[in-house]
Amino acid sequence: MIELGVNIDHIATVRQARRTYEPDPVWGAVEAHLGGADGITVHLREDRRHIQDSDVRRLKETTQIKLNLEMAATDEMVGIACATRPEMAMLVPEGRHEVTTEGGLDIVGQEARLKDVIARLRDAGITTSVFIDAEIPQIEAAARIGASVCEIHTGPYAHAFYEKGRDAEAPAVLAELQKIRVAGRTIRQLGMRFNAGHALNYYNVQPVARLAGIRELHIGHAIVSRAVFTGLREAVREMKALMVAAAANPEAE
Repeated sequence: MIELGVNIDHIATVRQARRTYEPDPVWGAVEAHLGGADGITVHLREDRRHIQDSDVRRLKETTQIKLNLEMAATDEMVGIACATRPEMAMLVPEGRHEVTTEGGLDIVGQEARLKDVIARLRDAGITTSVFIDAEIPQIEAAARIGASVCEIHTGPYAHAFYEKGRDAEAPAVLAELQKIRVAGRTIRQLGMRFNAGHALNYYNVQPVARLAGIRELHIGHAIVSRAVFTGLREAVREMKALMVAAAANPEAE
């Protein structure tokens, strides 16, 4: 069964805009769970622009579904992860001036450093994940450093989908989807779990959810955006229903 991890960063973004106490991301996590989410994702950034340290602690103590902590591969973040012990920690690139994560992690260029980080997280009992572009050298490097999960960056696919008028059969869209498909096959052949995420929404999610062997999608902005009009529980329910319907008719291996 395909799983949905709901990223609740932007609930905290709204709160931090007023430097107040609402809306509460923990409350959002509960609502997402009640809507059918299988996990909660948060990104504790170096500049603390949305999620705060206390949010991570309270989420770990309160939520009854798995917590995925997105983090830069810094000593500070590794220390926080090892102390908090989320079910999964996902290493991501991080730029202070970016609006959101703009690309996958370059594992090839820093294997020794990342291998040490992965080992420290694994020794703390945390499932280790890396957010990478759909590139075979990066996937092979992920296997070498000991990652358990590869989350493929679906941004290029999502952007092509939008730019081509939401035409799922446009050549540019199919080309990006094929890159994800090949990446997923390679990930599984190397013994890792195949996840995906970034810029997925209610219109483009099903072709990705239908890919063979995909285990989990992480989606945030689209769900929180729809929740403004429908409520978070319903927004999650609608996304999960689309994913499950697509995964019920997966592509052939």
